[in-house]
Amino acid sequence: MKNVFYSKTFKKPYYFSRTELSIILSTYSAKVALGDWRDYALDHSSEAASFSIYKHANETPVLIIEKRKLRTDSNPLFLLHGRHKTLLKSNSLKRVINYLNNLPKLIYAR
Repeated sequence: MKNVFYSKTFKKPYYFSRTELSIILSTYSAKVALGDWRDYALDHSSEAASFSIYKHANETPVLIIEKRKLRTDSNPLFLLHGRHKTLLKSNSLKRVINYLNNLPKLIYAR
């Protein structure tokens, strides 16, 4: 019997750190308390981690915070996507969070 070995290398998944996730979740919980957001999802791959934010549980995400691994082992790149475009690129998660906190809020007339 012949042993076959695959040379496919296993790439380690890329995650948010505990402090990054804590910052994101604190902002998320404040927006949930205001009634702006309702649900979230976490996803990861070998090159990026993402936090998707939903207005309703059965829709596409309204916003996505993405942490991308750069080719060099320097600081990661944080991206903020809204629907179908990139709203912000930054090396700092705090800048992305500040942008989220300063987004205009829809006011509904009665």
